[in-house]
Amino acid sequence: MILTRLGTAVLTVLLAATLVFLAVQLLPGDVAQQVLGQDATPEAVEAMRTELGLDRPVLTRYGDWLLGLFTGDFGNSLVTREPVGPALGLRLRNTLMIAVPTFVLGVALAVYLGLVAGLNRDKAPDRVASGLALVGMSIPEFVTATLGVLLLAVTFPILPAVVIDGDQATMGELFPATILPIIVLTISMTAYILRMTRTGVIDAMASEFVTTAMLKGVRRRDVVIRHALPTAILPTLNVLAINVAWLIGGVVVVEAVFNYPGLGSYMIEAVHNRDLPVIQSVAIVTAIIYSLANLAADLGAMLLDPRQRTRQEAAA
Repeated sequence: MILTRLGTAVLTVLLAATLVFLAVQLLPGDVAQQVLGQDATPEAVEAMRTELGLDRPVLTRYGDWLLGLFTGDFGNSLVTREPVGPALGLRLRNTLMIAVPTFVLGVALAVYLGLVAGLNRDKAPDRVASGLALVGMSIPEFVTATLGVLLLAVTFPILPAVVIDGDQATMGELFPATILPIIVLTISMTAYILRMTRTGVIDAMASEFVTTAMLKGVRRRDVVIRHALPTAILPTLNVLAINVAWLIGGVVVVEAVFNYPGLGSYMIEAVHNRDLPVIQSVAIVTAIIYSLANLAADLGAMLLDPRQRTRQEAAA
């Protein structure tokens, strides 16, 4: 089963690579004309198309690009004419500085609050946690980001509002500027996972095996930790996988508000400049991370769910 899911992940990445390449090729306009400007002569445009390899058949270009991906060669930027790989790695590092702490804090906070809310259904802790989750889900990230800047960077100048040093800033220089984005994204991420966890805890506590364990005299704490919590987390694993992909490639709005040099802003710049190799590279990296996150969610479900482990052992 593990090999099957691994094969599915590889197939998903290949399919995503194909769709990304074809979608980029179908973008309107001429890339060579975009690079040279509207005043370029037809001869200069044609020479640029030859230089960029745009005069070759689509299948040939696709094969070369796919082969480059397997060898770690993402091509050269059409704007800077430099290899995409180093710049992509730098932007990915910057995004991970936000994504990793957000994921850890968001999951820990959401599971804890969801557990408290589920165990105290319709009581004050449940109402407070559910109300906060509803507020977090209702307010868009750019609104939360703007309010965060006004409160913590303007009214009380505790944290920097934007990144001044650009994409060449070191990790130490970027660290103070990551705190506000982490707070904003944690609020949004926690809200969704909290509600899922709360529902899972309520369902698990009402299940027969939990009731049986309680009747046998097992302590409530042990029942919750050993039985109810693992069962409640199972439905949230796929949501966690989606949130990983969202954190890596979908924080465009937050990065724009804070002028943060991450992967999302890198994609926006590439789309604006019609920098096709960069667009393709960012999209495929996001697809790979999403596939790995889904694979991790499947393996986590297998570890937490005894029924899946039994099926795996039987298949072996």
